[in-house]
Parts: sequence; C-alpha cells; structure tokens
Amino acid sequence: MYIPEPFNVADAAELVALMRTRPFAALISAGSAGLNATHLPTVLKIEGEQPAVIECHLARANPQWKEFAGGRDALMIFGGPQGYIRPGWYPSKSLTGKVVPTWNYAVVHAHGHAEAIEDRVWLERHVSELSEQQEHHQPAPWATSDAPRSYFESMLRGIVGLRFEIARLEGKCKMSQNRSAVDRAGVIRGLRARDTADDVELADLVERVDRVRS
Repeated sequence: MYIPEPFNVADAAELVALMRTRPFAALISAGSAGLNATHLPTVLKIEGEQPAVIECHLARANPQWKEFAGGRDALMIFGGPQGYIRPGWYPSKSLTGKVVPTWNYAVVHAHGHAEAIEDRVWLERHVSELSEQQEHHQPAPWATSDAPRSYFESMLRGIVGLRFEIARLEGKCKMSQNRSAVDRAGVIRGLRARDTADDVELADLVERVDRVRS
C-alpha cells in the first residue's frame, strides 16, 4: 500500500482499534484461477501486546477456502471511516483556487499466512466467539446455545474456518494532514454540517490531527 509519511499509522494500538471496531474485512488471495476475494467478519487475537492471529470462516461452497488447504500467503483489508471531501470546504479556495476534491479514509492491511481448518471443535469455538463479540453489548445477547443443536450442527457443516497468522500490518489514516490548519477547520465544519455516513467520525479524526500537532 502506498502510504505518504503524513498518513502513516505505526501505532499498533490504533491499528488494533480499527480492526476491532470494523471487524468486517476483505480476504484477498492469488490462486491457480487468479485473484480471489471474500468479504467476511473476523475475530482478532492478541498475544502479549501485539496482534497475532485473525480467525474467520468461509462458506464451504466458496471455492476460495480450498486455496488455503495447505496454507497460503494472503492479505486482509479492514476499512475504517471514509468520505468525500469537497474543495469548497477549504477557505483557501477563495484565496488561490488551488484545491481539488479528495477522499479521507482510514484502512489497515494485514499481511500473513492463512490455513483452512475443518475441525468441528475449532469451528464451534470460533462461531461462539464471533457471536459473543457482536452480541455482548445487546440487552438480550444471542448465543449459539439458543439454536437447536441439530440446526447448529448442520450450519457448522456448511462452513470452513480460516486461521490467519499476521506477519505484518500497515495502517493509513488520511485525514487532511497535508492541508493547513485553516483548511482542516473547514473540512471539520463541512463534515459536521453534511452529517451522513461516517462524517462525524471523520470530523473527530481530523480534529485529532490538530490536537496531536498542538
């Protein structure tokens, strides 16, 4: 991934926070049929203070899992908040006109080695952990034990697990760091006024750029 220095995120804690806040990722691999991608929910495992393993699963009917039967290098992409930045939000537009549209976004690329897992005990544990991860904050959390056992077993037979050992993480957070403080203030105002999709979260991240620099 191309990462200009102002947009580089080297802090592992920031990368982990994005991966856990946005656990739906794209798994990308290159097999005999060419490039392949699957979008799936994940569970991130930490060893010590470092992210170490990503666990997920694919539908058994999805042929991509067969690429990992003996293990294969792959890439997982976690997308964070993103949004279009209007040139008219920059106060410098009225002074020089030297502005163009752009996009602010945050993303993490996880490079590593993945292996398919068909063990039923592993799959049951994984699905239970994934469900708990997404349900724990609900007033009446759903658990795998809520489903009839025969139905749950049939669902397990329809998936294949994936254990992805992380070799390297790359993080990019493009939040108008290349603009002046005045232009960033204009971006913040514009995002908060538009207030759609990820706009408020993006405005908070652009504000953090100024706090870090002050």
